[in-house]
Amino acid sequence: MSKTKDFIVEQLKSKLSGFEQTAKDQVVGKVLKVADGIALVSGLSTAMMSEILEFECASGVVRGVALNLEENQVGVIILGDYTAIKEGVIVKATGRILEVPVGEQMIGRVVSPLGEAVDGKGAIRSHKFYPVEKIAPGVISRQSVDQPLQTGIKAIDSMVPIGRGQRELIIGDRQIGKTAIAIDTIINQKGQGVKCIYVAIGQKESKVANIVAKLEATGAMEYTTIVLAGASHPASLLYIAPYAGCAMAEYFLDKGEDVLIVYDDLSKHANSYREISLLLRRPPGREAYPGDVFYLHSRLLERSCKLNAEHGGGSITALPIIETQAGDVSAYIPTNVISITDGQIYLEPDMFYQGNRPAINAGLSVSRVGSSAQIKAMKKVAGKLRIEAAQYRELAAFAQFGSDLDEDTKKKLERGKRLFEVFKQGQFSPMSVAEQVLVFYALTAGYMDDVEVEKISEFEAGLKSFVADKNDQVVKDLATNGKWDEVIEKALGELISDYKKTISL
Repeated sequence: MSKTKDFIVEQLKSKLSGFEQTAKDQVVGKVLKVADGIALVSGLSTAMMSEILEFECASGVVRGVALNLEENQVGVIILGDYTAIKEGVIVKATGRILEVPVGEQMIGRVVSPLGEAVDGKGAIRSHKFYPVEKIAPGVISRQSVDQPLQTGIKAIDSMVPIGRGQRELIIGDRQIGKTAIAIDTIINQKGQGVKCIYVAIGQKESKVANIVAKLEATGAMEYTTIVLAGASHPASLLYIAPYAGCAMAEYFLDKGEDVLIVYDDLSKHANSYREISLLLRRPPGREAYPGDVFYLHSRLLERSCKLNAEHGGGSITALPIIETQAGDVSAYIPTNVISITDGQIYLEPDMFYQGNRPAINAGLSVSRVGSSAQIKAMKKVAGKLRIEAAQYRELAAFAQFGSDLDEDTKKKLERGKRLFEVFKQGQFSPMSVAEQVLVFYALTAGYMDDVEVEKISEFEAGLKSFVADKNDQVVKDLATNGKWDEVIEKALGELISDYKKTISL
């Protein structure tokens, strides 16, 4: 017994001899009020904007982010279960700005806006973190957009081309194919050396599950990350989601790589910010949005850019999506985002219901980068398509009221009908740029003029199959260098003529 007693005494002495008393500063506050995912906290006089705060609840630590810095209190958005937080709970300042894990480990995964895995494939172990909010690269570090980002969608690559580093808005009413365009573009990046990030903001989780399944089936998840803030998630996570996705993209940008990021959609993002702002008692402005709602999206989209060679030469291409109500592009949020982006793809309900899918309106859709984001061959064959498409729709509307049309008008109408048939394209079936050039050349050079309108899609499919079987070097050259000259034009003409001899029109 005495031996045990002596042993315990010796152990205590050895522990106490190595004891050093240290003082530790900790900024601590107390919850004044909590409701609807928002907490008002007193005592955090040194709190920073977007600082991570920790609520010490009975069930464990719940994290929040400081968003309102007032004289006597701090407004905090809660990133977890706010029902666990009660009045009087202790809040600790961490001194860290909100950040998310980034890196190669995020590729092929479905993650929350905080970078946590939600796909059931195990935890993501990343040792690198990027801040969620970051100042966009300056003008000096950027260069003009001149490298194409092929979407695989004929109507876009020919009429409203997108370049790497561009911000192209996809806008239209609900359920008319906005997400379909974005997903087809992601699928088309296979083998193009472009990393993709799809940010789902307020989408149904069943819809996102279908998107993940389709990307896996086409092999696109190998280079894609899904950031999911679903319809059932709190407004705080919907608000953070696009910034978190952009931070993940900036990791690859800093490595000199090209990234495509889709924000689906920013209408719901603005709604979540409005909800948070009203709960924080910020003064409402037009349509009850807070006064800084323009800055909300401008500081996000400005982070998409093409860097010059001195800064690594990487790029982030953004495809923000905005939902309109009854085609009203003059509403508050649509006009805000239109003025921030480098062009828009406008989807028209009437065209969609008539079967012209993707329902891209040639008149209202525009790319402010233009033909700088096209290969030379596409510039040559598709230069007049946009104006021809717009003219056809005007003439078709006029022709309804008159039967006596001159020959020139009739020719334009017939060409327009065939053009819109060529523009029709199934979902999840993007086309290579070489195939697009081949089809558009067949149209513009008059090889389709004697093909019945109803058989255009059949003619197009047969032509692509015929050329693939022939394994022609000209088409291979188009795919690799995109050049255009008389030799290539003549060779394409011969190919199409040979194909026409094999079919009965």
